[in-house]
Amino acid sequence: MSNKQYTPRLVFWELTEGCNLKCVHCRASAQPNRNLEELSTEQAYKVIDEIASFADPILVLTGGEPLYRPDFFEIANYAVQKGLKVALATNGTLVDQEIAKKIKEVGIRRVSISIDGSNKQTHDGFRGIEGSFDRALLGAKYLQDEGVDVQFNTTISKHNVDEIEDILRLAITQKAVALHLFMLVPVGCGVQISDNQMLPAQKYEEVLEWFYEKSREVPLEIKATCAPHYYRIIRQKAKERGEKVTFQTHGMAAMTKGCLAGTGVFFISHKGKIQPCGYLPVEAGDVNKQTVQEIWEESPVFKVLRDQSKLEGKCGICEYKNVCSGCRARAYYETGDFMAEEPYCIYQPTLL
Repeated sequence: MSNKQYTPRLVFWELTEGCNLKCVHCRASAQPNRNLEELSTEQAYKVIDEIASFADPILVLTGGEPLYRPDFFEIANYAVQKGLKVALATNGTLVDQEIAKKIKEVGIRRVSISIDGSNKQTHDGFRGIEGSFDRALLGAKYLQDEGVDVQFNTTISKHNVDEIEDILRLAITQKAVALHLFMLVPVGCGVQISDNQMLPAQKYEEVLEWFYEKSREVPLEIKATCAPHYYRIIRQKAKERGEKVTFQTHGMAAMTKGCLAGTGVFFISHKGKIQPCGYLPVEAGDVNKQTVQEIWEESPVFKVLRDQSKLEGKCGICEYKNVCSGCRARAYYETGDFMAEEPYCIYQPTLL
């Protein structure tokens, strides 16, 4: 298949490593100070121009804590003016009434707020700062008061897996439009906690099955992220019930397939390095040396990820590989090879 047939649906842009929290699982290994090598405002505008010139993705401005950047609103406004659909991923603690009003005025479509427990003890313990739970919920309320959609993002690991029912209830009570569960990926600070926080594969499967059942009952959008086998489970459950699988394929609630790294998603670091996703630390290109389109269409890393015949182990022979593909980041962490089989999947393909 021609690389021109692949279109980026989601671009995650780490505007800064700077952050006011000390989360134990942070992908970015966030710091209390901004990195001097961050892309400048003018460089950021150039990247936006390049993205808008060939694609129409949802642009998720993330970090660190993106609101740490004093030029955050200039960058967000520039992207909106270029016609991009812009979302913000924040820890919520810096959102006051004035910031919420600016977020609404600039045209940001949705804000995701990280909620990593159903109560302040669990969340604050994971986030490393006392009071961060209450401040995050207050930030969410300020945004909702302005009419901005709020989504909760929750990283599931051993510390909070027994609270997922309560976290879902919290999301409903707080009138979030969506709950996205992120299964812990051992990268950044997550490497240090992976041994004692990663769920075993069987528990992982149980959580995703629970999530599927809840998705049929609850009044908000719920989605499993960094959990590609969820797309296998959806099909298995639908088959058991004699149902047809239908997904929304566009917009904020889009669900297409499991791992989209390098096929529908890419990540830009604060220095301008492009990776297949934020959890797979393999450089596909550098915006300081090539255009974003050149990297997307020509990167050898992306070409490998788009060739499913290169999937190894049981992923390579799995009948669900077209809808799942396994998590390439977890495969990379376990083996050093991002095309190796997904290590946190209990499913045995029929060909085995």
